Amino acid sequence: MSKITFIGAGSTIFAKNILGDCMFVPSLKGFEFALHDIDEKRLKESEQMLKNLSQKYNQSIKIVSYLNRREALSNAKYVVNAIQVGGYEPSTVIDFDIPKKYGLQQTIGDTIGIGGIFRTLRTIPVMLGIAKDMEDVCPEALLLNYTNPMAALTGFMNRHTNVKTIGLCHSVQVCTKELFENLDMEHDGIEERIAGINHMAWLLEVKKDGVDLYPEIKKRAKEKQKEKHHDMVRFELMDKFGYYITESSEHNAEYHPYFIKSQYPELIERFNIPLDEYPRRCVNQIKEWEDMREEIVHNSQLSHERSKEYGSHIIEAMETNIPFKFGGNVMNTGGLISNLPENACVEVPCVVDRNGILPTYIGELPEQLAALNRTNINTQLLTIEAAVTLKKEHIYQAALLDPHTSAELSMDDIIAMCDDLIEAHGDWLPEYK
Repeated sequence: MSKITFIGAGSTIFAKNILGDCMFVPSLKGFEFALHDIDEKRLKESEQMLKNLSQKYNQSIKIVSYLNRREALSNAKYVVNAIQVGGYEPSTVIDFDIPKKYGLQQTIGDTIGIGGIFRTLRTIPVMLGIAKDMEDVCPEALLLNYTNPMAALTGFMNRHTNVKTIGLCHSVQVCTKELFENLDMEHDGIEERIAGINHMAWLLEVKKDGVDLYPEIKKRAKEKQKEKHHDMVRFELMDKFGYYITESSEHNAEYHPYFIKSQYPELIERFNIPLDEYPRRCVNQIKEWEDMREEIVHNSQLSHERSKEYGSHIIEAMETNIPFKFGGNVMNTGGLISNLPENACVEVPCVVDRNGILPTYIGELPEQLAALNRTNINTQLLTIEAAVTLKKEHIYQAALLDPHTSAELSMDDIIAMCDDLIEAHGDWLPEYK
């Protein structure tokens, strides 16, 4: 029996999206969906939810939960990774509270920035354990990584393990749709070209019937900036650098040194920046889950429609040999984006079929866009270096090179803050020299 293994299956809603989608793939008839999580209660809830969906949509699927990760991975053909190491408490709280003592504010803290650095450092050791298990019990499996920080984790897996890994994020497929909705433009029938790095990929071209839509987009965006709205940071970046970016304004506010500045607190109001957004979301999601648990877990009439996530489509293409095009995170091998480093993880259009995943050659990005990408790549690469060498100096260097952190704090304060974060995370991190 072929197997899809989901690591982090206690994330019930996300497991519903990915594995629920897979139930609508005829070529997966008779597959086992193997679920693993370290939280037994959440694991059993996801198992029950998926069994309900299976009874309704695809009774050929076998749903099995495993507390032993190695058993869950044994002979898997595809592995989905959706873990969060350290959770909201203690780790996310630490990521936000300690930097605040130094005057460093964040919005999301899961990609780069000081929060993204430490999220990477506590996640890579777990990812390495997953990789070692996969190398032993399912060496040919494809890992579909949904865990953030996407670029750093996918880059680590592809450079430092033998596990075939593709990084997946839904920011590419919702980018233009949300932009056009915000500007009251018709989205149907457009052609787009997107490339860069995860959460900082660029809408390089957007056309309809061969006509460039950027002039109209920029005109409407200029008018839109006269009023408060949720996407002011991205519109400002497009105005100054010429292109729209894939990930949200609350994310991009902390990827750049221009928006969250203690010296200019008025920028927070001007660009409508939601500080501490991710901790708020965590608290709300925890409460919402308590309110909706019964409806999701024990509802035998629970419904599902195939979502916008790429995972099931990639698996279907590999099973049927019918090609599927998507935006994926891969190594910049051979200079897919020629003015970004080859050891970077880039987000480019890819095609998948039974032969595997074939990324598209992009060539040069406009130089200002590559320059912005490189500021984030610098921190990603140094964070990976820290995780591999277990040297504190590389943690410091990653933080010293981070655009937002270095724009706000002195070198001494950055190093002191990193030491405080290392101490506060305790056993969630390995011992650094």
